[in-house]
Amino acid sequence: MIVLLPVLSSIPAQGFTVARIQYSGGGDWYSDPSSLPNLLNYLSSKTFIKSVQEEVRIKLTDKELTSYPYLYMTGHGNVRFSEEEIIILREFLLRGSFLHADDNYGMDKSFRREMKRVFPNKDFVELPYDHPLFHSYYDFPNGLPKVHEHDGKAPQAFGLFNEDRLMVLYTYECDLGDGWEDKEVHKDPADIREKALQMGVNIIYFALTQ
Repeated sequence: MIVLLPVLSSIPAQGFTVARIQYSGGGDWYSDPSSLPNLLNYLSSKTFIKSVQEEVRIKLTDKELTSYPYLYMTGHGNVRFSEEEIIILREFLLRGSFLHADDNYGMDKSFRREMKRVFPNKDFVELPYDHPLFHSYYDFPNGLPKVHEHDGKAPQAFGLFNEDRLMVLYTYECDLGDGWEDKEVHKDPADIREKALQMGVNIIYFALTQ
């Protein structure tokens, strides 16, 4: 059965949600536990998209995967997919699903390695500031907001495409998930948290309408 990412008009009546990928390899896939519930709550309060304010945690081999075409993953450490997971993820994305991977400072090398296993013939392309992702709901003329400083690098958004459709968004040196967390966790300024949440809305809105 072909799985297609739902457009806004076909979001289930019970609401939209995000499925967090539980991967192996030693990376903390579960990091920023309050981030997705906060983002989903913000999405419901600021847009007309009805969302379920709870994330789903799922393995790529779970039978329920096909019910969650919007995937998310994050972490600081090593990402490792099994051969079975590589095949499943490749087919899932090619059939219309979407993955947002947010580097929480430390998963860059392993994530890029694993995605090269998923799509050996595809390379990440940096999204320019005029890409619709940055203007889908809120306007971000300078691209991704910077939540936390690590190596003095500017935040970057990279994509893997199937023809013109963005299948995988990789946000790097940005720490969006940290910005979505409860304010007492990182004690980020209110304006930084607001920008992070707005960017999260942009990503979801773009994925649902592209």
